[in-house]
Amino acid sequence: MQALYLLALEPVSETTADRNSYGFRPHRSTADAIEQLFINLSRKHSTQWVMEGDIKGCFDNISHDWLITNVPMDKVVLRKWLKAGYMESGRLSPTGAGTPQGGIISPVLANLALDGLEKELESRFGQRNTKASYKTKVNYVRYADDFVITGISKELLENEVKPVVEAFMAERGLSLAVEKTLFTHVSEGFDFLGQNVRKYGDKLLIKPAHKNVKAFLAKVKALVEANKAVPASLLIERLNPVIRGWSNYHRPIVAKQTFNYVDYRIWKLLWRWCRRRHGNRCKRWVKDKYFKRVGPRNWVFSGLQLSGKLLHLLYASDTPIKRHTKIKAEANPYAPEDEMYFEQRLEYAWRRSDEGKRKTLTLWLGQSKRCPMCKQLITFETGWNIHHVIERHKGGSDAMDNLVLLHPNCHRQLHSVAPVLSIERGLTKA
Repeated sequence: MQALYLLALEPVSETTADRNSYGFRPHRSTADAIEQLFINLSRKHSTQWVMEGDIKGCFDNISHDWLITNVPMDKVVLRKWLKAGYMESGRLSPTGAGTPQGGIISPVLANLALDGLEKELESRFGQRNTKASYKTKVNYVRYADDFVITGISKELLENEVKPVVEAFMAERGLSLAVEKTLFTHVSEGFDFLGQNVRKYGDKLLIKPAHKNVKAFLAKVKALVEANKAVPASLLIERLNPVIRGWSNYHRPIVAKQTFNYVDYRIWKLLWRWCRRRHGNRCKRWVKDKYFKRVGPRNWVFSGLQLSGKLLHLLYASDTPIKRHTKIKAEANPYAPEDEMYFEQRLEYAWRRSDEGKRKTLTLWLGQSKRCPMCKQLITFETGWNIHHVIERHKGGSDAMDNLVLLHPNCHRQLHSVAPVLSIERGLTKA
C-alpha cells in the first residue's frame, strides 16, 4: 500500500522540493550535494562562514499533526500508518511522533516535512542572484537531515539565520542537535557526508574526512582479522567490494593522496596476516607466495581460486579521479520538459562505467546496430543518445526493455514532435 501511494506522492514531492535538497531523491546523490558546496564556497569572493546543522532524531520526532495536515494524500490512510506502532521483543510500542519505522514512504514524508526552508531563507535574506543575496551570501544545501548554510559572517548565521531555522523546525515538531550545530570558518574546515571541506588560502579542497578514513580502515581490519584462516582468494573476494565501494564514493574529490595512504595501511595489514600464517618461513618465501607482479606493480596481494583463476586485490589508488557533473538544481524527472536532460544524464553515467558500456553494447546489438528512427547504422562517428520508449514522466523506467539507442539528430527530432510521434516496441527489434 505504501508503494502505491509512493508512486503518486513522489512526483508531488519532487515538484515542491527545495532546489538544493539531495537526500532520498531520484537521480540525486551525495556527490551532487558536495559539488553544490564547492560552488558556494570555492570562489575568491565566496562567503567564509558556514553553519553545520543536524536535526535531532529527525525520523522519530516529525509531528504527526503537521504531516496529516500538510501531506497531500488520504488522511485516513496516513493516520493509520503514523499511529500503527511497532513491535519489539514481542511487545507493541505506540508511535506518538515520527514517520513509519522502516516504511518505504518515510523518506518522502521526511522530505515533504523539511522542504520549504530554502524558500524561507530566500524570503528573509534575498532571492538568489539579487543584490540582497550578494550582501548576505546565505546559501543552503541539505542531504536528508544534515544541512549546511553559508553566510557572510558568524554573527549573521548565529543571530539571524539560526532563529529562522529553529522556528521552521519547531513548527514540524523538530529541533536542532545542539552538539552538532556548529559555526565554522572555511579555513578551519568541516566534515559533511564523510568528506572534509576546507579552504587553503584561496583554494578550496575537498578530501576524504579523517573520521571516514579511520572508519574504513577499521572495517578492513575487522574483515582481515575475522578471516585469519581462510584462503587468500576468499579474503580478496571479501575485501575487493569494500575497497571498490569506498574508492568510488570518494573518486570525484581530491583523494589521490588518501588513496595511496589507505593502500599502504591495507598492505601492512595483509603482510601481518601472511606472516602470522607462516611464522616459520622466511620473508622472501611469503612474498613469493602471496604477492605477485601485476603490470607495473610488484607487490599485489593475490590468491589462487579452486578453479585455477588468480585473483588480485584492488588498489584504491588505481581508481581514477573523475570530477562529478552536478545535476541541475531545478531538474524534475517527472516533468516532460526535462525528459531529454535525464536521458543525457543516463547516457553520461553509462559512458563512465564498465557496466554502462556493456548495457550500451547489448542495446546496440539488439537493434542490429541501427537507429530505429532512420534505419541507418549507429557508429562512433555518428554518435548515439539513449531514449526511453515510455517516457519517465509517463511511468517508464530505466529497464533495458524500455531503452533504445538513437542518433543524436533523430533523438532531437523525436522529442520535438513527441506528442504525435512515438517509437513502437516492434521498431526496437528491427
